[in-house]
Amino acid sequence: MQLRVLFVCMGNICRSPTAEGVFRHMVRQSDLAGKVRIDSAGTLDYHVGSPPDHRSQRHARLRGYDLGALRARQVKPSDFVDFDLILGMDWQNIVELEALCPKDQRHKVRRLMEFAPPGMADEVPDPYAGGEQGFQMVLDQVEAACKGLLVHARQMLVAR
Repeated sequence: MQLRVLFVCMGNICRSPTAEGVFRHMVRQSDLAGKVRIDSAGTLDYHVGSPPDHRSQRHARLRGYDLGALRARQVKPSDFVDFDLILGMDWQNIVELEALCPKDQRHKVRRLMEFAPPGMADEVPDPYAGGEQGFQMVLDQVEAACKGLLVHARQMLVAR
């Protein structure tokens, strides 16, 4: 049985594809390779079909993650049935996801930073309008949270 994880931000060109790339890399390096399906999407349709922001790609590449093949897409109604975990990057993403999500599927909608170590920020801020440092901070937060998510994913798969 496979665990299906969807990362969500606003436009699907900065935070959520970064999370997808980082988590995909971690899963490949772990004993969960082939057991976890990973995707990302945006709550809005601003960038559908576009690759991740060049700054996201550059900073990810410097840490060994390749985002080049990813393309933005918008969250669709079937995602709430098709995925086991739907992880928003910030509170606004959560509000928008919960508004779209059928009530019986809302338990799947969570924040990525719930899986980060204690003391870290509770959301991944959007770096799009800021400078290079914001993209580095996104990677720091995503890497920390994805390590915890990997542990959680392993527990979920064992419980099935």
